[in-house]
Amino acid sequence: MKRLKHFKNKYVITGLVFVVYMLFLDDVDVFNIARQEIKLNKLEDEREMLLEKFTETKSTLDQLHHTDALERFAREEKLFKRDNEDIFVIVTEE
Repeated sequence: MKRLKHFKNKYVITGLVFVVYMLFLDDVDVFNIARQEIKLNKLEDEREMLLEKFTETKSTLDQLHHTDALERFAREEKLFKRDNEDIFVIVTEE
């Protein structure tokens, strides 16, 4: 009976309504915050991956200042060939 007495107080009822509204019904509710945290973590992981890829690409670009290195890169990575050549790609199954 003492517990019901507290729920008859208008301040307790107002506080409970406010807490329920803030947790579940507001635009920035608990579920929305959790969803945004998950999205933020995924974007941070993607950012790290792209930064690693960027540094790798930048180091490759720094190595391609000489025409010999540029030709080797084009032949190995991009499978470029001269007019009178044939390229055979050997793929190993894992």
